[in-house]
Amino acid sequence: MLAGGAARRLGGADKPGVRVGGRALLDRVLASCADARTTVVVAVPRPTVRPVLWAREEPPGGGPLAALDAGLRHATAARVVLLSADLPFLGRDTVEALLASLGRSSADGVVLTDSDGRDQPLVAVYRTASLRRELATLTGRHGALTGLPLRRLTGALDLTRIPGPVASFDCDTWDDIATARARIREHGHVLEEWISAVKDELGIDLDVDTGMLLDLARDAAHGVARPAAPLTTFLVGYAAARAGGDREAVAEAARKAAELARRWADEDAQNAPGTRPDAG
Repeated sequence: MLAGGAARRLGGADKPGVRVGGRALLDRVLASCADARTTVVVAVPRPTVRPVLWAREEPPGGGPLAALDAGLRHATAARVVLLSADLPFLGRDTVEALLASLGRSSADGVVLTDSDGRDQPLVAVYRTASLRRELATLTGRHGALTGLPLRRLTGALDLTRIPGPVASFDCDTWDDIATARARIREHGHVLEEWISAVKDELGIDLDVDTGMLLDLARDAAHGVARPAAPLTTFLVGYAAARAGGDREAVAEAARKAAELARRWADEDAQNAPGTRPDAG
């Protein structure tokens, strides 16, 4: 991951640390590649949501090819996911799609294309050997990689492409940051974004059935009392953690609590004025 640019269009701001949806851009991108064998970030070290290896190009600020070369020295896998640190909407599904596409082809790499159909070489997966080959060629030709544009490398590679107009959206300006912040608060995105932010903040890597938990909260609120909703979901989470903390544990705890809420509501209905009590 290349995270050491000067961010001139942001007035020199610390772009990887700019928050979108309560999370630093760098942390958002790190979440998209959490399954990587090794994660290398080329930048000055900083606190991150999960452990990474840090690398630095020589000289610092030497450009994307020098940064890529510095990070690649730590790579041990046959394939490398290359990302910038300013992709607020990049998710695991896109990274997995890039890897799957490369696995089905003999190309040197697969790059994402943006809404205008342009290649985004910093949202891509490459064969490690292909990158090392071309970096060595460029070093031999120019003596060093400092200052060379990324297209010098990608232009020599056999690449395939898949579209990703949302995942490839990057934040180069403050207007881009404002657009990203507004998008995640849209009705269709806000809940998913909030859950992802909370899981990252708490260090939780668990895929749960959000709809099931919302149904439980609704049943507790309607069948018991409104304050019962958050308290019930908290207790379900606590019980699930004690039972192992996996998806099945959450589902079982939620099932029990939902059944209890329904029994509670049934009793209340039976005791309503004018209702004959259940003989049972």
